[in-house]
Amino acid sequence: MSHHAIKVEQQFGEVASAYLSSSVHSQGADLEAIAGRLRRTPDASVLDLGCGAGHLSFAAAPHVTSIVAYDLSADMLRTVAHEAQKRAHRNILTRQGMAEALPFQDASFDFVCTRYSAHHWTGIRTALIEARRVLKPGGGLIMIDTCAPENPLFDTHLQAIELLRDESHVRNYSPAEWNSMLTEAGFAVDAQSMWKLPLDFTAWVTRMRTPDLYVQAIRSLLLNAPREVREYFQVEPDGSFVLDTVMIEAR
Repeated sequence: MSHHAIKVEQQFGEVASAYLSSSVHSQGADLEAIAGRLRRTPDASVLDLGCGAGHLSFAAAPHVTSIVAYDLSADMLRTVAHEAQKRAHRNILTRQGMAEALPFQDASFDFVCTRYSAHHWTGIRTALIEARRVLKPGGGLIMIDTCAPENPLFDTHLQAIELLRDESHVRNYSPAEWNSMLTEAGFAVDAQSMWKLPLDFTAWVTRMRTPDLYVQAIRSLLLNAPREVREYFQVEPDGSFVLDTVMIEAR
């Protein structure tokens, strides 16, 4: 396991309960959209890739036959297993590992879904190839993540604050980059939607236990950014802002 992977496991293990209770992660029209999509395929098997605290798995569980909640963090997986038991989701199993090396046979799943995880993967292209490998012929990929703006100035500010807030951050990709990487991995993109995700600054940094020095640096970057950057991210006086988010369906 790489040093980065070890840091990811340690960091998210320490904040598993915060991600379970996070309104940003536990709510959203995207979860409703996934439930609606999977409701049409009740016999489906699903891989929740980078499941975090399991919110996608919980949304999907009533509508499919089986779900594997897969994550690098053992503590996250224990949180998922405990919450699944509380919610009586007996069709959710947990499995630990990296996105770039899936311990599953070829053509194991009808759907691979991932939500707010891919920006932590060091080998994004390898992970997408692995996702395609474990999908059955005609299987579907549903990818949801915060994404980078196409404008280089906006992109630079986003990556800077993300890394200061969370040292396990690798990169947010633009929708164009996502479409290119998916095509390279052998997927055909069927649908794409985008929306703005509001983030309360205090909750955002508290959830990740960001050190005070870095919190000050993030706040300074946001509040002293060029006017066009502040307008794009809708930066408020307390540092709260919005992020672009994308949902892509591919097969």
